[in-house]
Amino acid sequence: MYTMEMINEAASFIRERLVQLPRIGMILGSGLGVLGDDVSDPVTIPYSAIPHFPQSTVEGHAGQLVIGELEGRQVLVMQGRFHYYEGYEMDAVTFPVRVMYQLGIRDMLVTNAAGGCNPAFTPGDLMIITDHIKFFDQSPLRGPNLPDFGPRFNDMSDAYTRVLQEKALQVGRDLGISLVRGVYAHMAGPSFETPAEIRMLQILGADAVGMSTVPEVTTAAHAGMRVLGISCITNMAAGILDQPLNHQEVMETGALVRDKFASLIRGVLAIW
Repeated sequence: MYTMEMINEAASFIRERLVQLPRIGMILGSGLGVLGDDVSDPVTIPYSAIPHFPQSTVEGHAGQLVIGELEGRQVLVMQGRFHYYEGYEMDAVTFPVRVMYQLGIRDMLVTNAAGGCNPAFTPGDLMIITDHIKFFDQSPLRGPNLPDFGPRFNDMSDAYTRVLQEKALQVGRDLGISLVRGVYAHMAGPSFETPAEIRMLQILGADAVGMSTVPEVTTAAHAGMRVLGISCITNMAAGILDQPLNHQEVMETGALVRDKFASLIRGVLAIW
């Protein structure tokens, strides 16, 4: 169980290495961490150097913080995240969000690679997340409440901040980037979902499915942070197309949309 002392120790370690504190936290998913390479005057800190920080083990996750300026905003970029399927408990998966909050960050951008459940989607689409459906037993808020972050029972009706969704859609229109909107479903992984599970998710109203994001957003919402979530639809989910799924496809599609994704995020940051 992570304690306030551990959270504060990690935050202090990061703070001591910075000239300016970041105002926006960014968690970048599989194949999408390239935006961290564009940060000006970066301070780069490997996860392995930060007290109590978990370690990323998934291909496409660099495993480091990059802190500096992007589009005139002071940002903290996580190049790689942590997943429940890696063997981490939920408090470890969401530990970085608590650390961000202790650094003074109140706005968070979170991205992921996702499978498309909505048959109207195509690989390469960027989806603005409007809401989520969670499929896991262990909540990141399970256990003693940390009142420094939020109440025992917190509201989730605007977990994905509507005003930030509208800003992202406006940037997309201005840049000529076609965006879709939808509900993201979280499954534990690491196996891809079965065709029957995808049919279930479609009935429940999910447009995309993945193995991340929801724990971090739940933790951010508990703390009252504003959140913008964007999924890159890297493949169609099981059973929609007559082909097997693999992580290589996820990485390849992420690479193909890299420039479009970076342009969108830059545009959003500029008007944040």
